[in-house]
Amino acid sequence: MAGETAMLERWGGFVARRAVWVLMTAILVTVGAAAYGSGVFDSLSQGGFDDHGSESARELDAERETFGNRSIDVVAVYSSDELTADDPQFRAAVEDVVAALPSGATAQVVPYWAAPDAGLVSRDGHAGQVLISLAGESQDDYLRHYDEIEPGLHAEGLDTHLAGSFAVYNDVNEITSEDLERAELVSLPLVVLLALLIFGSAVAALMPAMVGVVAMVGALAVVRLLTGVTEVSVFAVNVISLLGIGLAIDYALFVISRFREELALLPDEHLDAAAIAIRRTMATAGRTVLFSGLTVAAALASLLIFPQAFLKSMGYGGIAAVLVAMVAALTILPATLRLLGHRIDLGRLPWRRHRAVAGADEHGRWARLATAVMRRPVLVIVMTVAALLVIASPFLGARWGSVDHRVLPEDAPAHQAQVLLNEEFGAETSSASLLLRGTAEPDVAAYVRDVEQVVGVVSVVPVDRSGDTTLLRATWAGNSQSAGSQDVVASLRAIDPPSGTALVGGLSANTVDLIDSVGAHLPWMGLIVVVVMLGLLFVAFGSVVLPVKAVVMNLVSITASFGVVTWIFSEGHLADQLGFVSQGYLDATMPILMLAILFGLSMDYEVFLLSRIREQYDLTGDNDRAVVVGVQKTGRIITSAALLLAVVIGAFGLSGIVFMKMLGIGMLIALLIDAPLVRAVLVPATMKLLGRWNWWAPGPMLRWWQRYGIREGEPAPAPAEAPAAV
Repeated sequence: MAGETAMLERWGGFVARRAVWVLMTAILVTVGAAAYGSGVFDSLSQGGFDDHGSESARELDAERETFGNRSIDVVAVYSSDELTADDPQFRAAVEDVVAALPSGATAQVVPYWAAPDAGLVSRDGHAGQVLISLAGESQDDYLRHYDEIEPGLHAEGLDTHLAGSFAVYNDVNEITSEDLERAELVSLPLVVLLALLIFGSAVAALMPAMVGVVAMVGALAVVRLLTGVTEVSVFAVNVISLLGIGLAIDYALFVISRFREELALLPDEHLDAAAIAIRRTMATAGRTVLFSGLTVAAALASLLIFPQAFLKSMGYGGIAAVLVAMVAALTILPATLRLLGHRIDLGRLPWRRHRAVAGADEHGRWARLATAVMRRPVLVIVMTVAALLVIASPFLGARWGSVDHRVLPEDAPAHQAQVLLNEEFGAETSSASLLLRGTAEPDVAAYVRDVEQVVGVVSVVPVDRSGDTTLLRATWAGNSQSAGSQDVVASLRAIDPPSGTALVGGLSANTVDLIDSVGAHLPWMGLIVVVVMLGLLFVAFGSVVLPVKAVVMNLVSITASFGVVTWIFSEGHLADQLGFVSQGYLDATMPILMLAILFGLSMDYEVFLLSRIREQYDLTGDNDRAVVVGVQKTGRIITSAALLLAVVIGAFGLSGIVFMKMLGIGMLIALLIDAPLVRAVLVPATMKLLGRWNWWAPGPMLRWWQRYGIREGEPAPAPAEAPAAV
């Protein structure tokens, strides 16, 4: 047996001998982590959506350095059914608000009476706007200052509505925190209930929840440590909750199922049955958990190459959750199982008392399904892949954007405020900040004329000038996230002033830069994920064919889920039933996050399935029998794990925030495709078609793996270096 497997078996022996010590140590560490990690929320960033190297970010930095922030960050709308904006009582109430604003929190405040030609009074005269530019050096500063001024923005005797990007961000953060609490309250009890039905005993059903809680607590402590050296977004907590519970479910199922299986092979009266079962479980399922944890963490690590702190933070939180869940499944869980022994089945459901342990029967319905699939492998592969590609086809027409008021539920304050703006002040408009440096005044005029010729632009107005630096604002009709707005930004950036340089910033420019940044880093992300996956799977299974097959199948199934997400969220199907307003595009960051998480989770199930197939192949050298037995021993567990994980992810699908709903529903669909279809149908079909080629590797690599690789069971019969064609 390979050294690493022997190491895990020795670890299992140590846990079996020192179960009480291991468990007490783990409890103390968990309590300490809970106390330390509870303070993480005060250290998390509220922003992190921008790329500091993008043109829009450089424009904002230069603008702040020269003029202070002149972007319109908050729009306060004041209205009254009885009073008009020019009524002294109406104006006095708004003046009191403006006068009370803390100077350190705002860079500029423009009330409606200070700009009579700017369209800041509604068409019926009963509403007026106050435009606010926030002070600070970063998005986090702006959000903090928004929190500072928000309570004082409400005018006495007037209806107050707050719109603008930072009002939207604030509502997103608040609603996301509420959604997270609700998701945990909904998912954990359901996980325990479903685990009770799956395991058939009350004690076993509590184990996944126990590991999940430990994973979340430990990951929060790790993330708090990280906040001391880097920016971590508050959204990291969401992925910690999702993956902490989700992976804990998977790992607990893998370990408990194998432990019960090994325990069932030993006589009930055997004094050391639990200890022996733990050693065998760690050498087999423990190895699977170790490889799965490393695989999922590697997939999530690919998020760290993106410059946006939001995506990096998802990587930090996800890696922490996965690794802590893995460690808990290899320490706390086996120690608990060792102490429980056969008592793991206490509280057994009446109808499950005489049922055989899952996996003990090698001729059950999963084996029959695998056998049926393997009779017509080519037909099954063609039909399944064709169906998945049809499902994926809407993704070909995906359009991209970023956050605006429509990510919020319709009853959210910032959403309602923007609707009011559109209804009372005219059609929605978008703008770009144009910063000219080193441009002489006559050349500024020539530049303005060129900008006015851009299709869609309705006005170009000067904002400020200092020395040879000029700030302009271009305005056009339409939503800032629309394809038309992105085209306007591209046209503006194509214009060079006669002298000096020009930078284009603003919300639409931020979106264009975000999409470009994601597109530029996506190939590197894909390369990292694929190379790491191929390497880890080769070390695990000693084949260069299986890793390539696994990567291709995962990409097909994930792309199918992207197709459904595009059909729902971009094209707007089922919007009423799911309770959201379609933005007409996909948030550019969500598919990236989904890709990293889903690739890791898909490989999680792949590693578990292939581990049992490889174990059986090592014992018999019979590829077809290994596939049938492997599918039978894992089919119910993988499906159960996917069901439990679907509950956790589905709870996030209840979120009022569109991009969180998209993440939850997209991952839910991917699981429903992956577990029953890919693992139970495509894997056996492709492995039948490939035959002994499944286990092929070039001679030097094969010899290296036979010496250093990690595998379960007895040494494998050496596969031919170039097997005969099947």
